[in-house]
Amino acid sequence: MERRIAHLDMDAFYASVELLRYPQLRGLPLVIGGRRRLATEDPSGFARLRDYAGRGVATTATYEARALGVHSGIGLMKAAKLAPDAVLLPADFEEYGRYSRLFKAAVREIAPLVEDRGIDEIYIDLTGVEGESGALAQRIKDSVRRATGLSCSIGITPNKLLAKIASELDKPDGITILCEEDLGSRIWPLPVRKINGVGPRSGSRLEQIGITTIGMLAHTPLATLREHFGERQSRWLLDAANGRDDRPVITSSEPKSLSRETTFERDLDAVRDRAELSRILVNLCERVSGDLRRKGYTGRTIGVKLRYADFRIVTRDATIEAATDDPLAILAAARECLKRVQLDRRLRLLGVRVGTLGRPTSASEASADAGAPPGLPHTRGLFEA
Repeated sequence: MERRIAHLDMDAFYASVELLRYPQLRGLPLVIGGRRRLATEDPSGFARLRDYAGRGVATTATYEARALGVHSGIGLMKAAKLAPDAVLLPADFEEYGRYSRLFKAAVREIAPLVEDRGIDEIYIDLTGVEGESGALAQRIKDSVRRATGLSCSIGITPNKLLAKIASELDKPDGITILCEEDLGSRIWPLPVRKINGVGPRSGSRLEQIGITTIGMLAHTPLATLREHFGERQSRWLLDAANGRDDRPVITSSEPKSLSRETTFERDLDAVRDRAELSRILVNLCERVSGDLRRKGYTGRTIGVKLRYADFRIVTRDATIEAATDDPLAILAAARECLKRVQLDRRLRLLGVRVGTLGRPTSASEASADAGAPPGLPHTRGLFEA
């Protein structure tokens, strides 16, 4: 039986969830970014990009904002120059997570073999599912819309690599079905960066040797690629460009770690801004603890991540005696890690990670309350136990 692999990608997911809450914003350029809602004197009650001051980045944007040049990852100050009248809303990841669970459950009712690839995208193995590909894709889309009120785009091809590319060809709310015979007409004319796995560095190196499209890459001799890439990467590049990919849809996997981090609106000083840094650290530990409890994990390796104002990154880890999901234990270990960090320059990011994850093996190891962790006091200094 020929494989049928689908890639489903929710359309402008975060922004679309916000439009369910604020339908009056439909049709307007909308940008999601930052951590708090800005005060505004705008009669609509919604902040505009021109109101923003800081160095946050856009998490996502509606298609109307994208048409003005605003995209995910762009600095909000830069975005404000492109679309000053665009509405700006803060990200609400708890709500996005809820909708993510809803759409994935809707898909699994039709096709149970699903690989979770993040909050807004999945791979689906449709090989053994009855139905013609187009009708099946529409059935999945309808189920997702009923469950969430949101649209998605689906690509169905013989493998994951092509399905990922196909799902982006007819966005938003599209269905794209490709077979191997469509490679030359639909895939080869695309820029080489459309291949999932060809990042900025590899894409730049390929362009430097005159390879700008997937088709050009597909017809490049292996020996030529070897001159610029290693043997393994050269073979992978050729396989990818020619649509060859035998990776299975993986329906279950265990994370190695869970983490939370935040970039500050301004650089913070470890002494003068100790109270604010302490508050942020406590909040990160609470959020990581909540993630562990929701997902049913405990961990023994606690780590911190700091990015200085000069963008240098430092990490420190500590292994505790017993695996935990307790926010107090995570906080204590994180503070011990911070004592081993030089804080002689200003900070722009702080993160907390819990690794060496496992499932509690007995009721005594599991949290008594698997809901939100209790609030932690944050009156003490950043390093104090």
